[in-house]
Amino acid sequence: LHSTERSCLLRELHRFESIAIAQEKLEVAPPSPGQLKHVFFHNALPFVGFGFLDNAIMIAAGTQIELSIGVVLGISTMAGKLAGYVEALASRLGLSIPDLTPKQADMWQTRLSAHLGKAIGVTIGCLLGMFPLLFFGDEEEKLEEKK
Repeated sequence: LHSTERSCLLRELHRFESIAIAQEKLEVAPPSPGQLKHVFFHNALPFVGFGFLDNAIMIAAGTQIELSIGVVLGISTMAGKLAGYVEALASRLGLSIPDLTPKQADMWQTRLSAHLGKAIGVTIGCLLGMFPLLFFGDEEEKLEEKK
């Protein structure tokens, strides 16, 4: 991060920490079902995009990508880059952050909603990302027809 980004991050962390300390003394109600739904969708939508793109790209060109990039670098860099792009796109499209207090954000209900959103989102995205399989012909059938 650049120095301006670091100072901005530090300022926000201090602000978040001071809010958390002030609210530590207060009894906070658990998040409402509406807030939990917002947390769910906030986490699910980027993972739908990630699962879709990851599966579609890996089905269509995965072997070549892994043989070229994976062999040279010794790692698979595609997942990390793709996740960053999808999250940036989601924020640009206006996916708002749920309005929760720090204490509510740390509650088990909120964490469960976030994890379920991620799991269901990536599952839906991977299922949708299998569309390239529609374009692959069955090579065994072609071989049998030639015989």
